[in-house]
Amino acid sequence: MIYDFIVDSGNADKITMEINECIYAGVVADTGSFRFSSTHAGVHKLAADLKARGLDHGKVHEKLFDNFLENRLRFTGNVLLNRMEVFYEYNTALVAIPKADLIKYQIKTGDSEGLVNFPLSIQGIKLVALVIDRDEERKWSFRSKGEFDCNTFARKYFEGGGHYNASGGRSSESLEEAVENFKKAMIENKNLLQ
Repeated sequence: MIYDFIVDSGNADKITMEINECIYAGVVADTGSFRFSSTHAGVHKLAADLKARGLDHGKVHEKLFDNFLENRLRFTGNVLLNRMEVFYEYNTALVAIPKADLIKYQIKTGDSEGLVNFPLSIQGIKLVALVIDRDEERKWSFRSKGEFDCNTFARKYFEGGGHYNASGGRSSESLEEAVENFKKAMIENKNLLQ
């Protein structure tokens, strides 16, 4: 939208390299690095225009994805090894992160960004739920592939919402109770997950 506003207002010549990189970073984040099916041809044309204006997309990707501290990588390994459950009969993966892990690995808000996407790479998985135990509430992230509607699921069960294949929510009960509620919701949606 920002790019369209700048170009449509006749100010395309004012797109500096800093603006160029920021717009591209936003597009990469919003499109899941161009992998979401909602990424239409116009988004690719936008990226091509930014590239024609001198964008070094590799530099932006490096700053976005190759710029973390060691503790974040170790946290990610711990989460995938010890906090992920896979329910093949429901084509679902659940990642539940207790507060103790956040403390142990010195994780700050934002350090868990992207974790919810890892289990989507498992063959057959249609729904991934990530819940993080924050002080005042449990924060949920949902991702799906295909025809499972995360937005409706998040609104119905977890006071949330968002997009069809990417949504969020919250729970006020304990992490253990939140996980049990998710499992019940998963079972209720079995037909939609097969």
